[in-house]
Amino acid sequence: MDQNLPRRIETGVSGLDDILSGGFPAGQMYLVEGDPGTGKTTLAMQFILAGVKPGSSSLYITLSESRDELESSASSHGWNPKDLPIAEFVPAEASLHPEEQYTIFRPSEVELSDTIQKLTKLIDESKPDRVVIDSLSELRLLAADPMRYRRQLLALKHFFAGRDCTVLLLDDRTAEGSDTQLQSIAHGVLRLEKMHRSYGVTRRQIEVVKLRGSAFREGFHDYTILRGGLCVYPRLVAQEHLDPFVGDRITSNLPSLDQMFGGGINRGSSSLLIGPSGCGKSTLSMVYAFAAAQRGDRAVVYVFDEVLRTAQDRLESIGIPVREEIAKGTLRMVQVDPATLSPGEFASQITSDVQINDTRVVVIDSLNGYLTSMPGEKDLNVHLHELISYLNQKGVATFLVYTQHGLIGSMQTEVDVSYLSDTVVLLRYFEAAGSLRKLVSVVKQRVGQHEDTLRELKITPKGVEIGEPLTSFRGVMTGVPELELPLSAR
Repeated sequence: MDQNLPRRIETGVSGLDDILSGGFPAGQMYLVEGDPGTGKTTLAMQFILAGVKPGSSSLYITLSESRDELESSASSHGWNPKDLPIAEFVPAEASLHPEEQYTIFRPSEVELSDTIQKLTKLIDESKPDRVVIDSLSELRLLAADPMRYRRQLLALKHFFAGRDCTVLLLDDRTAEGSDTQLQSIAHGVLRLEKMHRSYGVTRRQIEVVKLRGSAFREGFHDYTILRGGLCVYPRLVAQEHLDPFVGDRITSNLPSLDQMFGGGINRGSSSLLIGPSGCGKSTLSMVYAFAAAQRGDRAVVYVFDEVLRTAQDRLESIGIPVREEIAKGTLRMVQVDPATLSPGEFASQITSDVQINDTRVVVIDSLNGYLTSMPGEKDLNVHLHELISYLNQKGVATFLVYTQHGLIGSMQTEVDVSYLSDTVVLLRYFEAAGSLRKLVSVVKQRVGQHEDTLRELKITPKGVEIGEPLTSFRGVMTGVPELELPLSAR
């Protein structure tokens, strides 16, 4: 370890240490700001509990919530309230007893200095390694004057200097405007934010505004508040996961389908299956996932649009016994609810599964459902780019299903994601001999040769069938083909 680097201490929050490059630099004062309900108190309790161990001392100083309220909150997360060292400060001005209220002196002249004096005395006596002060809004009210408030905070900073004590100051941002002077006093600033959506759960994000003299992962990171505290999902950076792998091909159980890709799908590549609803996109992606599972390569399918039972019944009915592989553990199908999921959490689920279980094939069915989980379409391509790049660098074969609007003829898409994929598979309906039929074609493949033909796709109770190239028709892509006469008959 470099002796010039500051000593780091764990935050106790899953994922936050990764963002902070190992945790908080020890012996500094940090500001945690956010609106009510963003989880500041929960984060602070996790920080204190992470420091409760033999030979160390921690202290949670509350100026707003009572001890009973904090202990009740700790119990709701499954923590033992006895492990949380709480010091409760209740200003006399907040008391309901008249004899405890000041009548001659202004409260701001007495309360702030009295509170600060008690606080520093307690810290001198207990000599804690970690301290939380919850919250600064109470000190701001006691000070009344903004200049006096900032001077007291600066005095607190000087008081903690040299005591080898790491301090979290919580602020609920009730003051008007952004208190940049307060941010300048702290060595680091963490901001917690809530993003309300028109439907579904509230999306929460954390940002490290600054971390003086230390590297950290910039940008916004999704987090959730679960039983057990905050869980942060660090923003995925694909370049941090460069792993060598054998660049072979994965095959299906259909030689004619593999032939269209020049012998199979390249490992460490992404394939986009695009077409109208019901044309067989999900089925084709499952053909490769199921074949990989049968070979012993673990495959995971994330299902946004269908109920799992319905999807499994459909696959079983066409000769793909997915439940057998699920029972073996080589195949996993995960139901995803876009109304309760953030993009960061979804990416974390995938990366964790790949790292822990050595997953070789990932299917996302569909990108339309993934789009629904995004707060704005402008961010979709950025999230997808990092996720796909990560999977490619891990040697994972990724299948992305995207449903276009329309059934016959011209198709429309909300977002163009074809350039993000290494392979693009186009599926269409066409009319022939008085019936509606399906076709499949590989229109793009970055590595290796592929067929330029159009082949008929049939989904029967006996399985999936890939027909011979449709050489007798023209205009198939329009949905209404014409019979192509041989040259000798023209």
